Amino acid sequence: MSAGVVIAGGGLAGQRCAEALRRSGHEGRIVMVCGEPLRPYDRPPLSKEVLHDAAAEERLSFRPERWYEEQAVELLLGTEAIGLDAGRRAVALSDGTSLPYTSLLIATGGRPRRLGAFEGFENVSTLRTLDDARGLRAAMVAGDRLLVIGAGFIGQEAAAAACKARMHTTIIETAPAPLAALLGAELGGWFADLHRASGVELLLSEQVEGVHGDRRVESVTLRSGRTVACDHVLVGVGIEPSLDWLGGSALGEGIVRTDVDGRSEVPGVYAAGDAAALFDPLLGRHVLGSHWETAGRQGARAAKAMLGLDPGPADVSSFWSDLYGTRVQYLGHAPLADGLSFDGDPRSRDFMATFTTAGRPVAVLLAGRPQMLPHARELLTTSNERNLG
Repeated sequence: MSAGVVIAGGGLAGQRCAEALRRSGHEGRIVMVCGEPLRPYDRPPLSKEVLHDAAAEERLSFRPERWYEEQAVELLLGTEAIGLDAGRRAVALSDGTSLPYTSLLIATGGRPRRLGAFEGFENVSTLRTLDDARGLRAAMVAGDRLLVIGAGFIGQEAAAAACKARMHTTIIETAPAPLAALLGAELGGWFADLHRASGVELLLSEQVEGVHGDRRVESVTLRSGRTVACDHVLVGVGIEPSLDWLGGSALGEGIVRTDVDGRSEVPGVYAAGDAAALFDPLLGRHVLGSHWETAGRQGARAAKAMLGLDPGPADVSSFWSDLYGTRVQYLGHAPLADGLSFDGDPRSRDFMATFTTAGRPVAVLLAGRPQMLPHARELLTTSNERNLG
């Protein structure tokens, strides 16, 4: 079996890597190892459209089947990478075979973090795959009570979908506001108000102390002593990299640290997306995990690095969400900021928030202003270039 580029993972980072390889003139073998029995598909809609519209599933695939045939990109569906022999440059697969590679992209993504107290119950979900979304959609019954653990973007988006399904929805969050650690109290409060205006109950600075029920969770007791009844529970407390398969390899099973172009410390091995901790030149350290847009750019950068091409300057970190009909977009590193200013009314759903450090922009949040995204990206790119220069 001839060696070529092996992409371990069928998510966005892997897809964009394959596309960039062909677009950049690579004519060698490309194999994508996809753990799910489905063509590579888009995950953000799983917590948005798919939760209230089964027809949205038809639009999930990144590319039609013929694209992979025309581009000679081999898909190994329902197959997982289970081991890496970096010395032999080979990836062991769950079907008992192995794949030789000249270059390997580790893009196996992440899996939802679980909470031991909720394990074993029939009516507890996480949300990462299409099957997860189907199960949660089936549980979204009008008049039922959904309990969301965690006010990250997955939890918030699921809560918004539950409201559309006319469920009674409660979010429990340990922080004093949604995304407070990232965006601070003022904008965290804006997210809280956004949910409350749509009828979602937010229980902030709270924590689950007890879970009650037999095969199904019937209620939880909080640290404050309050009891919250529920019909279904969604646990949305983040993800952890799916890297167990690297145990015993030269990389170990921990996070894969890379340079800004995705190169790991092992020759020929690259990483992108949730599996990678890329070096951020602005922060001067490796940054764990990534969101949708960033993962795609990382995959494309890694492809160019594999081919010895210049990937160009590093992109600004960014992500987006849709909540109650409002597009929210975030770029940069807000925790670096010592100042915050607004263009527009922060009490509305139409504003631009700019985070600054010593007057220099370091992050931007857009609410209801998607047309401002190119301006925001240029603002931060220019600011970063001046800082690094």
